[in-house]
Amino acid sequence: MSLALSLLAIVAGLALLVWGADRFVLGAASLARTLGVSPLVIGITVVGFGTSAPELLISTIAALEGTPQLAVGNAIGSNIANIALILGVTALITPLAVHSKTLRHEFPLLLGVSLLTWWLLADGTLGRIDGLLLLVLLLLVMIWLVWDALRARPDDPLSQELVAELEQDLPPTMSTGRALMWFLIGLVVLVASSRMLVWGAVNIAHALGVSDLVIGLTIVALGTSLPELAASIVSARRGEADLALGNVLGSNLFNTLGVLGLPGLIHPAVLEAGVLDRDLPVMLALTVLLFAMAYGFRGPGRINRWEGGFLLACFAGYQWYIYQSIQTTAT
Repeated sequence: MSLALSLLAIVAGLALLVWGADRFVLGAASLARTLGVSPLVIGITVVGFGTSAPELLISTIAALEGTPQLAVGNAIGSNIANIALILGVTALITPLAVHSKTLRHEFPLLLGVSLLTWWLLADGTLGRIDGLLLLVLLLLVMIWLVWDALRARPDDPLSQELVAELEQDLPPTMSTGRALMWFLIGLVVLVASSRMLVWGAVNIAHALGVSDLVIGLTIVALGTSLPELAASIVSARRGEADLALGNVLGSNLFNTLGVLGLPGLIHPAVLEAGVLDRDLPVMLALTVLLFAMAYGFRGPGRINRWEGGFLLACFAGYQWYIYQSIQTTAT
């Protein structure tokens, strides 16, 4: 009964998490519009934050409740799922071409952030200094992205394309009272559903005899990546490849800097050996692979169906590797 209840908590928690994040972004974006914030800034900050709000809340709750390994697994596992699963499936449906100059900036930025994170965690610990550095860097990255977008020439076709895509992604305008209501409801549901999901995930980990890290890397990471999967598929089918890639790049930046940074600040922890030997190397290798596929050294980059299939195979292989690791540990 306890295991069934835990599974129900995870499923219900994920569903409420997705709904709560949507309501939170709806209210926050509408409030920002009321205050006169430009659609470009709202798209980069509020909507960008909203896509990673589930991972951020789960990691915060997990750290507050003394399970930081779940938070670490959630951050790294979500990044792996975003690249290998989400972009793999999306490219299988519609090959992705990369044109936007902004994304060409974000690719090397994500690669640099991933390398820095690996260097910070190389001592086997996620400490308060590590967490503080990651969060400060997140703030600086957000300031740079907004500044870079605002200084672009209005007549630049790539800038116009980016603004049009971001405006299309924004929710409709509404009254201040209604926006505030959805903002508060979304925030409350996000916190409550995060606690529900963390409770269920920890119980399942104990019942199955696996670590919190593994549950974070698999069940939790996959569940929180499903909204990005749906958004990327819809964007790709509309022919908005930059938006599909932008969802993944922005989410991975938030995950690496914010979702890893907060638990380090709240509950410093010694990392399990698998993080350095298996998970971080896989995350970094996939980031480099994505950079090579999409950057386009001799013209516009492109992720075709063959490359999408390869990314998907990498995800399946990684899940199998984790399963084998569990089996080895159990014996």
